[in-house]
Amino acid sequence: MPVVRTASLLALLMSGTLTSMAQAQPRVPSPPVPSPAPQVSPLDRTIRVEGTGEVKVAPDEAFIDLAVETQAPTAKAAAEENAKKMDKVVAALVQAGIPRKEIETRNFAVYPEYQPPVRPDDAPKLKGYRVSNQVEVHVRELSRVGTLLDTALGAGANRVDSLRFGLSKPETVQGEALRNAVERAKQSAQVLASALGVKLGPVLDASTVTEPQRPMPFAARFEMARASSADVTTPIQPEEQTVSARVTLVYAIESGQGR
Repeated sequence: MPVVRTASLLALLMSGTLTSMAQAQPRVPSPPVPSPAPQVSPLDRTIRVEGTGEVKVAPDEAFIDLAVETQAPTAKAAAEENAKKMDKVVAALVQAGIPRKEIETRNFAVYPEYQPPVRPDDAPKLKGYRVSNQVEVHVRELSRVGTLLDTALGAGANRVDSLRFGLSKPETVQGEALRNAVERAKQSAQVLASALGVKLGPVLDASTVTEPQRPMPFAARFEMARASSADVTTPIQPEEQTVSARVTLVYAIESGQGR
């Protein structure tokens, strides 16, 4: 029948058109798959060694923790007296040449004090209050540390809690410590390879840990000069600072070597 033939012809034409359109569309290439980074397998024939390097240098800065402690029957009175004394200490240090920004408060505390009980069942009796104000003084001229200690004590500081020495730019010597660590690791690898009867191949992996340099506390005992002895200065001998680095190297063992 004519209707059926027309419908069949129309379906055939539409099918051919769709097929040609599908064939005409360009094929989009798939994105390249990145190759994984090479890793050291536990089954690889390798030698793993560690090396530590150290460099000792003279310090170029110091940190002094000074404190003023006061006692009074009330917390307010103890705090007011403490503030007056600490103001004198800071003023004396500034007058001695320490910039005000190099003097920072580290701790401030107020706590009660009690008299010991006469009998075990007696309640503690409040004796008064103690106020402690601690500041850190950053000193960049080490030859003046002893003089500055005497200045602070003469102005009213009655406690020296800490004296530490450090390096202002430790990164300048960390590179040398790292080179020393690499050399020691290489020597260890060569000794191991010789003892095992194998030959070292290329370095497959290297990692490092640089130890942060921290100000070292002043461990030596020293005697404070009396404020009345103007010609006596507290002797201070700075200790050398140690900058450390640690490295791990993984060497391949050349094929055909060893067992």
